[in-house]
Amino acid sequence: MSLLTPIEVQPAVEVGPVHFIAIGGSGMNGIARLYAKLGIPTSGSDRSDSATLDSLREAGITCYVGHDASQLGDAKTVVISSAIREDNPELAEARRRGLRVWHRSAALAALMLGKSGVSIAGTHGKTTTTAMTAVMLQQAGAEPSYVIGGKLAATKVSSDIGTGDAFVIEADESDGSFLQYPTRIAIITSIEPDHLVNWGTPEAYTEGYHTFATLPTVEWAIVNADDLGARALADRLRAEGRRVISYGFAEDADVRVSDANPVREGITGTLRYGDETGVLRLKVPGNHNLSNASAAYAAGRILGLGHEEALVALGQFTGTLRRLQLITDTAGIRVYDDYAHHPTEIRAALTAARHATEVGNEDTGLDGRLIACFQPHLYSRTADLHDELGEVLTLADIAVINDVCGDREDPIPGVTGQLVVDAARRHGVREVVYVVDKYDLPAALNEISRPGDLIITLGCGDVTIVGPLLAPLLAQRPEAQNR
Repeated sequence: MSLLTPIEVQPAVEVGPVHFIAIGGSGMNGIARLYAKLGIPTSGSDRSDSATLDSLREAGITCYVGHDASQLGDAKTVVISSAIREDNPELAEARRRGLRVWHRSAALAALMLGKSGVSIAGTHGKTTTTAMTAVMLQQAGAEPSYVIGGKLAATKVSSDIGTGDAFVIEADESDGSFLQYPTRIAIITSIEPDHLVNWGTPEAYTEGYHTFATLPTVEWAIVNADDLGARALADRLRAEGRRVISYGFAEDADVRVSDANPVREGITGTLRYGDETGVLRLKVPGNHNLSNASAAYAAGRILGLGHEEALVALGQFTGTLRRLQLITDTAGIRVYDDYAHHPTEIRAALTAARHATEVGNEDTGLDGRLIACFQPHLYSRTADLHDELGEVLTLADIAVINDVCGDREDPIPGVTGQLVVDAARRHGVREVVYVVDKYDLPAALNEISRPGDLIITLGCGDVTIVGPLLAPLLAQRPEAQNR
């Protein structure tokens, strides 16, 4: 995989029928759903069946399991992700027939034409910030269109077409996709070198964000004042005469949050913008979510929302799936699931989980522990960051570590979950358990945990199966039977 080169696109209504290869992917299914909602004949395939494919079928999309050239049908446009290899039989057939082949970012850009694009990019935090922005605009009656990399907890969907002017998207930087979109408002949540297999150097990665923030269509940049990389970009943009709104906890942030107060139902804080101040009440935990909400607030003000209107609307956000998502509260043990897979993301998730553990201890009087169940993602990332991953797990009382989920990568000799285990022990994690097979994790966690504990599964791979498999085991415990 390498960086993408932006291309000129036509309006979505002019390119059908459309076929999506790997339609069940988090970056694909939301886009496919919108093509179908516009009345464009839409089909797709994926390597295995899933609940996502079932929901796409309910939306009128023809979905195939497995890849076969015949499944292209009468498609005029074929949409792929960066993970699709040239020897995929459907892609090979599309090339042979001379069909239009678009990366998913081009397919999304085609949907955005004529709208006010709000593109949220960043090494961390972009899914939640995108979701908050979309929900805020929905709750305020602005009827936005949106595509998010995760599903909203309230509706279990990741995309919609609205009648309003705003089109809110999660803009992926990993392959340069964020340079494809017709962006009016560019939000940058953080800049920390990642995906260097594509970008080559940290400097090139950082420069990519400057290119994103200075695309010809961009009118405003909303930038995190608490992140060193993003802050440096904001300074550079201001020096170039660009319009910038900074946000976060920093004293000089244009949209500033302060007075963070974790509560069992989420977190509260004070938000100030200019002469306007108000209380921000969120139903999701963590200081990082107060920061994310202040970025969404800034976008809302640019798009015409009032101060109190934006605060009230943000208070209706109930989270996205796989972002501090409560899976079960059984036998006195709470189990959460989170997509965090980079050390910075894990730090934010574990910090929020620690606050939730402490609040729970105050409520129950139990000495509950924080148990982190982490699945490293990608061999390259594990090779590069295993020491940092081990260090951040010191924020938990117990670290249960799984083997690497390689996904699109081929194995690298010597790179396994043991690297993270060794690093965690070296950095002083109180208790470290290595469980190689993910299907053994539920039993291991059931054995380790006790009433009052909070378990959080971490990783962007298939570790998400662990919580639902653990729940029935917890339900069989005497503590659950006596309730």
